[in-house]
Amino acid sequence: MPEPRTVGYFARGKQLAAGNFLLAGHMVETLQPWDIDPPSHGFARELHGFAWLDHMASTGDPDARLRAQGWVFDWIDRFGMADGPGWDVDTTGSRVIRWIQHAIFLTSGRDGEENRPFFAALGRQTAFLARRWRAAPEGLPRFEALTGLLYAAFSLIGMEAHRDSATSALASACADDIGADGAIASRNPEDLLEVFTLLTWAQLALRAADLTVPAQIDAAIGRIAPCLRVLRHADGGLARFHGGGRGMEGRFEYALSAAAIPLAPKRHDAMGYARLEGGRTTMIVDAASPPGGSAARAAHASMLAFELTSNRRPLIVSSGSGIPFGPEWEKAGRATNSHSTLSIDGYSSARFGKPTRPEEGGAPLVDGPQGVSLHRTDEKDGASLLLSHDGYVATHGLTHVRTLDLDRAGRVLLGEDILVAHEPAHAQAFNRMLDAGKLRGISYALRFHLHPDVDPSVDMNGTAVSMALLSGEIWVFRFDGPGRLTLEPSVYLEKGRLAPRPCQQIVIRAAILDESSQINWTLAKAQDTPLAIRDIGRDDDLAMPRDMFKD
Repeated sequence: MPEPRTVGYFARGKQLAAGNFLLAGHMVETLQPWDIDPPSHGFARELHGFAWLDHMASTGDPDARLRAQGWVFDWIDRFGMADGPGWDVDTTGSRVIRWIQHAIFLTSGRDGEENRPFFAALGRQTAFLARRWRAAPEGLPRFEALTGLLYAAFSLIGMEAHRDSATSALASACADDIGADGAIASRNPEDLLEVFTLLTWAQLALRAADLTVPAQIDAAIGRIAPCLRVLRHADGGLARFHGGGRGMEGRFEYALSAAAIPLAPKRHDAMGYARLEGGRTTMIVDAASPPGGSAARAAHASMLAFELTSNRRPLIVSSGSGIPFGPEWEKAGRATNSHSTLSIDGYSSARFGKPTRPEEGGAPLVDGPQGVSLHRTDEKDGASLLLSHDGYVATHGLTHVRTLDLDRAGRVLLGEDILVAHEPAHAQAFNRMLDAGKLRGISYALRFHLHPDVDPSVDMNGTAVSMALLSGEIWVFRFDGPGRLTLEPSVYLEKGRLAPRPCQQIVIRAAILDESSQINWTLAKAQDTPLAIRDIGRDDDLAMPRDMFKD
């Protein structure tokens, strides 16, 4: 069997051993997890997927091992005959992977007869995956199902017959579902990290069996690695777009090391995102249309939104995914207002359709931008992006044009946001909307959501905002053009917490009265901020946030 290749958090393992299950935004305190009525579908999927074993195994604690063993064997008694919840194909794949990876942890101290139900249950789940993996949706769910099948085929006596079919199916999925640039259809960076991790595990399992890894699997790993590098901020966290979070600390490095991927030439765009960097400042911009198909159920209306991180401190962020906090938060987190970009009052850059299968995600994103452009310019003193999208043409006849210019030292970001009616037909649509509003203008807002750790204050009679980071850096925001600047409440939606975290956002509100409106702004480090700051403070986020259990 493969040795454990997972990354877990010690503190979370101790909390789980004490009976505190924090899954999908819900906290349940119980020592009998299979007796509870799960508070949400997401909670049930995570509970029955057993990824939380990663944390329990990380403790190295005999009491945690005994507790985990009890829960696993109780699950087998209750649900092991494919009777009851937890038998979605991808959930089963996740469970098989974790049981095999932690097999020593789960069977230690028990004799062969006592462990017989464990291996029998694994065999039944393997047979289930072999029959049903095609039912898993494309993307991450299918990779979970197929990696689970492959793991079992190469780890369990009697499952050898599935080796060739599992390997072939996974190779085909790599060729079909992973783009030439390493992208997946959902455009979710965290999902891409999970797919990458699964493929490295499959690669290691094949190598451990002294078998040649299919070229499609090796090639997919080689394509994904540089893509993920584009999507990582200076602090190591992933860009939080289209339902993804920052990613588990250390997972990418662990998988990258296992895969032994050589460094590729630096890229500046991947999976529909564009990257600017200078010094230790990174900025990642959503520069493509929202995903379609089944992925539209989780897509965000985040066109031209950006995130910015300075050294190891996030500054400008997206609100994130509200799925763990219920349907209302899920919908709110997907709206344009929840991203650091321009929005027209009452409208997102894409609209929400009618949910068809709520259990698989929310309302699909429809009527998104059709025309999206990106042009990059690199100069010796910095780099700039010229972007545009037509998501408001259908409703208002207006195109959003955004220019972002980051200097080489990473100290100054210059921004320009324009709303414009490009064509005569667009101008006619704009004038109709203007007439409907009795010539009061069409209201819009520029939003810059700040990380909860940022301490902002309005300066210079309401024309600037100073932002202090925990590192000691000071950033200053200023703007020029129509509108009024305010500092308003916002939320930071973070997986692994019980409630949204309060934060603030810089908002510039203005109205467009003719066929064009422009706002220029700057985001710059204060002049007295040192070129380099020794930022060695710890936030305990490698284990468990201090306020994790606070409402």
